[in-house]
Amino acid sequence: MIHKSKQFTFSEKRGGSSKDFFNKKKSLGQNFLKSEKALLKMCESGDLSDKDVVLEIGPGMGVLTEKLLERGASVISVEKDDRLIEILQEKFTEEIKNRRINLIHDDILDFSLPKNIKKYKLIANIPYNITGAILKKFLEEEEQPTKMVLLVQKEVAERIIAKDGKESILSISIKAYGQPKYLMTVARGSFSPAPKVDSAIIEISDINKNNFTKRGTEKIFFEIVRAGFSHKRKMLVGNLGNTFGNIDTIKTIFDKLGINTTARAEDLTLKDWLNIERNLLESGVLINK
Repeated sequence: MIHKSKQFTFSEKRGGSSKDFFNKKKSLGQNFLKSEKALLKMCESGDLSDKDVVLEIGPGMGVLTEKLLERGASVISVEKDDRLIEILQEKFTEEIKNRRINLIHDDILDFSLPKNIKKYKLIANIPYNITGAILKKFLEEEEQPTKMVLLVQKEVAERIIAKDGKESILSISIKAYGQPKYLMTVARGSFSPAPKVDSAIIEISDINKNNFTKRGTEKIFFEIVRAGFSHKRKMLVGNLGNTFGNIDTIKTIFDKLGINTTARAEDLTLKDWLNIERNLLESGVLINK
């Protein structure tokens, strides 16, 4: 049974030392990182000091947690697995007592950041099966992290940075809030158990909502982007016209912005999408309620 949001302010050993052998739960996406090089890269990218608060998702056996603490950061570790909570309690007994770690037993998608935390960094080897949900949750939060350093599937990392030059809903969504960067590839053998695919460390810096300063524009922006990518192989003008109507007005806007009317959604930059949103609002095709 999962006991939601139980916070441990102290730690005690139960039944002796933690077992070296641990059966990972596939349902929780448990692939524990063991590469020293990757761990150090994540911490270096985090640019940590004793003034930083780090949110860590799925600390597992606490390998990354140790490195974060060595850099002086205070850590909020959110772990869903009942079994790992006990192991982490034992491993970080002193750090929990000294409030260097706030160990929370919860599902990260249900988790709410403590209200006294206004500035933090998100650094984690995240469960790959909920990568999209984690990115959405924390980029859209009122209290966004100032930076994210995440270990994700290599294929997802390449999509985020649009390595092939083709944008996606994922890449545009990330770039709307921050600056993504591909840091390094992490081979599948760097994990226990080894996953079937390679991974990569990404950094998302300068996270903010400066593109959405007017009320309602954040929601409208993503409605436009989703409509644009609704049929990836079709022309963007047609996709937007099918959703919002006024296709002649949309073509006029494209001409004004210098966007080819035969362009597909994957061809447009973040700036293009923001300009389309602004012009659609100004034209009356969309009403910002």
